[in-house]
Amino acid sequence: MAKKVCFLVDSIFSIGGVQRVTAVIAKALSNTYEVTIVTLDAPSAYDTTLYGLDECQINFRFFQYPPVGKWKNLMCKAYSYLYRKVLPQTHFTSDLYAHSSFPSELRNALVAELDRQYDVIIGDHAPLAVRLATCKKQLKGSKLMGWIHNSYDALYGKGSLYIGEELQQHYEYQLSKLQHTIVLCHCDAIKYHIPTDVINNPLTLKPGQPSDGTSKRFLAIGRFSPLHKGFDILIDAFCLFAQHNSEWHLDIVGEGQEGDRIQRMIDKYKLNDRITIHPFTNNIQAYYSRAQVYILSSRWEGWGLVLVEAMSHGLPVVSSDLPVCQEIMGDFGMYFRNGDVEDLSRRMGVATMINWKEKSAEAMDIAKNFSTDSIIKQWKALIEE
Repeated sequence: MAKKVCFLVDSIFSIGGVQRVTAVIAKALSNTYEVTIVTLDAPSAYDTTLYGLDECQINFRFFQYPPVGKWKNLMCKAYSYLYRKVLPQTHFTSDLYAHSSFPSELRNALVAELDRQYDVIIGDHAPLAVRLATCKKQLKGSKLMGWIHNSYDALYGKGSLYIGEELQQHYEYQLSKLQHTIVLCHCDAIKYHIPTDVINNPLTLKPGQPSDGTSKRFLAIGRFSPLHKGFDILIDAFCLFAQHNSEWHLDIVGEGQEGDRIQRMIDKYKLNDRITIHPFTNNIQAYYSRAQVYILSSRWEGWGLVLVEAMSHGLPVVSSDLPVCQEIMGDFGMYFRNGDVEDLSRRMGVATMINWKEKSAEAMDIAKNFSTDSIIKQWKALIEE
């Protein structure tokens, strides 16, 4: 009888890199296991065509947390504040914080959804992984795993928009309760103080036509979220580049809360005829195919999936010098100092003069290292362990 594997996710029916890679892994595992995705999406969001989830046998369940009483909520928030600001951070106080930040009403509802149904439950993203750890005693019949999509520094670094320094120990205390904590790269694994398993993300799309390298178009793809993807850095750099080059164009494919700010930057520099913003699309391959150079300007990355996608289309890559990017591309990448606008502008100029055909062949060879088949073998090994 096939094992039952569950992915617990914030969302699967929305656009994003995490959703896409989760769908790819779930689809591949469904060839061997009985796979269920439990999602916090509203049922109205149901759309299995978004990532080809209609092409396989996956069960979907929609879960919503119940409300917590006003006084209970206030007491929980009071202890949570004490833990973050006053109390020593020990295993004991961390366990208390785990319960105060995830009250019994919520825990019991999640356990009722998950208990005794699955052989393996995978918490997709650090917060859900920690919530699974908090429920471990009540989910004794399942192997619990956490899948961390953000980089260590993005989660716990100074100024983090996600978790931050004050909760770093708490997260590691709780994640240590899981049978496996999966991170995306070795450069992150060495930063954790608990055991981790490294599984890279696979190439999540079927490559389109390889670029012919003649379009004189830079390409960047990503969600318009504050600071993360560094599109402000990219536009500043392109403005400098454009002062000495009148031929190259920049395509940015993305949507999000920073969209208006990015458009205002383009307007300010009067670059509307040189920079074009495109909405997300299911046919992202068309943009890779017509580009000549890919640019990743991110301030941080959990895993540079777009780098693998770009290389699978034969694109040379200019990238911020993040350790994860260097782990993926090695000497192939053309790196600039993270956040340095002038250095990025210089690298863009260099990229317009490279031996394109030689770079293109090397790019496609590197992308082959991240095939779904090779990555799924690693997932199956953990599930079967």
